Amino acid sequence: MKASVVRELGKGFELADVDIASPTGREVLIEVKASGLCHSDELAANHDLGYAPPMVLGHEVAGIVTEIGPDVTQFKVGDHVVGCLVQFCGVCVRCREGKTSLCLNPDATTRREGEEPRLTENGKPVAQGMALGGFAQQALIHENQLADVPKEMPWAQAALLGCGVVTGAGAVLNTANVQPSDAVVVIGLGGVGLNAINGAITAGAATIIAIDIADDKLERAKAFGATHVINSKTQDPVAEVLAITGIGADAVFDFVGVGPVTEQGFKMVAPGGGLYLIGVLDPTATLNISSMEMLMTRRRVQGVYMGNTNAKRDIPLYAKLYLEGRFELDSLVSKEISLGEINEGYASLKDPTIARVVITDLS
Repeated sequence: MKASVVRELGKGFELADVDIASPTGREVLIEVKASGLCHSDELAANHDLGYAPPMVLGHEVAGIVTEIGPDVTQFKVGDHVVGCLVQFCGVCVRCREGKTSLCLNPDATTRREGEEPRLTENGKPVAQGMALGGFAQQALIHENQLADVPKEMPWAQAALLGCGVVTGAGAVLNTANVQPSDAVVVIGLGGVGLNAINGAITAGAATIIAIDIADDKLERAKAFGATHVINSKTQDPVAEVLAITGIGADAVFDFVGVGPVTEQGFKMVAPGGGLYLIGVLDPTATLNISSMEMLMTRRRVQGVYMGNTNAKRDIPLYAKLYLEGRFELDSLVSKEISLGEINEGYASLKDPTIARVVITDLS
């Protein structure tokens, strides 16, 4: 099959012929129909995140089941599915509680050492990023990392459900548990931040304040349903949020992850509210907060990974909401490309008018 391979960190993606194994155990082979370009894959292609080249990345993947392993119980040939990078065993204490994003044995969805690799090139192993490897014509994935979606779901929009949607909307709906009377702030209006607005609308939040430095992104946020927008390059975002809400926001979502921005976010939080950290633009960023201030105001700070998602529950839900016209995904798909255009696709994401880029031509 054709796959886009990273051969050396920092050298981009290149098309290659890669062999894919037949499914065993609980593995599912899918024909890839769409794969989204997420910044996490770009990061993995340029920095050592634990995957050694050569490797096939791509974790926002949607496709059709073409073959199943002998122990698969959740899917059949012909099903439409979406992959999710949350790996879980299904049997540990966290999984039994339904908290699959906190699984204690996530490697249960991968092949064991000594087993035939899922991907090879000229007989040599090729790493499969996040146990998905969606930048290819086919993908071999454990059934725990797949969720089914209705066949009416468009492929490009379906692919986004596996990461950007569950991360953004899940932070609002699962982690913060936003309520109808709440005021929320979304800082950073990329594809994930826009899905937080989707989540806030689904939750019925009374006030949705969107913050960015790009006017194009602010306009898109208004189209998504933000009640207020703030350009933090020309306005004082803390003062503006306090002016709009009176006491601050019940939930502030930071999709940027830069120290000064995060500290501003904390100042926007109302007494008893929370700051939720999702973005990691600067992995070394630290937060300087007074413990006494946190104690007296009951503010909290919480990290969020993958929107605390339970993919088996959340992905079908978001697909249903989309098909009912209650969850905006169409305007997120700014550009569709071929499997051989990944380098150009990532370059185009530097344009603030581009929300998401999706591979839909896998010929």
